[in-house]
Amino acid sequence: MQSKSESGLHVAIIMDGNGRWATRRGLPRVAGHRAGVAAVRRIVEHAPELSVFVLTLHAFSSDNWARPAQEVQSIFWIIRAFLRLECDRLRQQGVHLEVIGRRDRIPAPLLREIERTESATANGHGLKLRIAIDYSSRTAIADAAVAATNDPNLNRPLTSEHMRTILAHALKSNCGDVDLLIRTGGEQRLSDFLLWESAYAELAFTDRMWPDFAESDLASALSDFNHRERRFGGIPAASVQPISILSRRTR
Repeated sequence: MQSKSESGLHVAIIMDGNGRWATRRGLPRVAGHRAGVAAVRRIVEHAPELSVFVLTLHAFSSDNWARPAQEVQSIFWIIRAFLRLECDRLRQQGVHLEVIGRRDRIPAPLLREIERTESATANGHGLKLRIAIDYSSRTAIADAAVAATNDPNLNRPLTSEHMRTILAHALKSNCGDVDLLIRTGGEQRLSDFLLWESAYAELAFTDRMWPDFAESDLASALSDFNHRERRFGGIPAASVQPISILSRRTR
């Protein structure tokens, strides 16, 4: 049984394997990142056809700053080029783009492109596309908690339940919980991505490198998702016996 938002599913993807895809072909790692852009374009175009309402893509984590400076600069250049070239297409398709993560360390030219694309697609009522750049889920949770405790309008002590409500509102950003989280590239870990929002997400791991990930792979992952039973801590309905039967057995 799937848990849908009002209009569809929230799918998150850790787009892993670009560098290894290129290395296996004797190409520089940046070639893999360029090839990964084509995969982003494919998935964004076909996601709405598969009842995906929110698509969150992990593009650059806060830990990725540890990579060689030249690779980091190349990734930012590729993201900037993608936004510049795809802005009109996104707007025409009704896509609403939003970038999540820190913005104080993003190079100014990329930040301007982000803001321009967000503004141009702000009225989109189709797919909500969220791209995580300089993103850390633990940092996002910590920042939301600090903001809550420093709120001057707070006139009573924070309880754990109240804090949970505040964090849920801040972190989900009206996108709801993640229904399905996919990681490409063969690794099987969350890498500090959407930890709060993925508390009850179904997980799918594939050896397919991100540049090779196609709409058929997304369709297959969603088909598998639709055959899973999501219980959210409960038990299957078929396992619940009427109280009257239980009562007779204990007499």
